[in-house]
Amino acid sequence: MRKLIEFDDDTADKLKQLGRDRMATLQELADEAFADLLKKHGIPIDLKDALRKSARLQEAAKPTPAAAKAARKQGRKR
Repeated sequence: MRKLIEFDDDTADKLKQLGRDRMATLQELADEAFADLLKKHGIPIDLKDALRKSARLQEAAKPTPAAAKAARKQGRKR
């Protein structure tokens, strides 16, 4: 997908210089910046990240052995 993004002259010059210093294209700089932004907000960047996040959520949802034991005790008291 192509989108136009407008930069002021000073920002454009700095981005060009950063690209030259890092031997990277403006597209590579933009990809890195948007990946960092998505990561900051907890949005998976690719399938691998989505699977990792899903696995972490499943692990967090599992009750701990102590919590499961306490829940069984609560059920017996009724």
